Amino acid sequence: MQDISKDTIAQAQMGDIDAFEKIYNVTSGFVYSLSLRMTSNKEDAEEITQDVFLKIHKSLKRFEFRSSFKTWVYRIAVNTAINFSRRVSKKKADTVKYDDTVDTAEEKDTMRDAHEKEHNEKLIQSMLGILNPDQRLCMILRNIEGLSYEEIAETLKVNINTVRTRLKRAREKLISHFHGKEVICR
Repeated sequence: MQDISKDTIAQAQMGDIDAFEKIYNVTSGFVYSLSLRMTSNKEDAEEITQDVFLKIHKSLKRFEFRSSFKTWVYRIAVNTAINFSRRVSKKKADTVKYDDTVDTAEEKDTMRDAHEKEHNEKLIQSMLGILNPDQRLCMILRNIEGLSYEEIAETLKVNINTVRTRLKRAREKLISHFHGKEVICR
């Protein structure tokens, strides 16, 4: 996610629609991606993304630059996705259709790459599906979004040792689950 200037944020806080649109354009891809990984469902991810930007718009005036804007958006997105997941009563599918996450290529040369990406995405989703929501979220933020332990702790409002513990247990769970099973990553 790109950095957003303080001027743009300040303008959006004063009601500038163009500034808010810039914020949306920079952050919406991340919010959608995180939501999709948390729910494994395109429609749910779209709904969460809408909810997140409604929350950002309503609470933007209260953003005080104490944390980075990136962390603030992460926190809203994570909390919204968690709350949404808790509200959903039925269990979601473990996989995401490749067409929902990536545009398919029409050229024959890229079809092989598309198939490999689809396979890897399904593998990642099945692995994430094994983890509990707290572990899954930490793994997404660390291994997919590339946040540091400190950024994850700040985003989730937990102690850094809690982040370390969740990641350790998630890795142990994945290792024990896939121990002895052949996992092919092309």
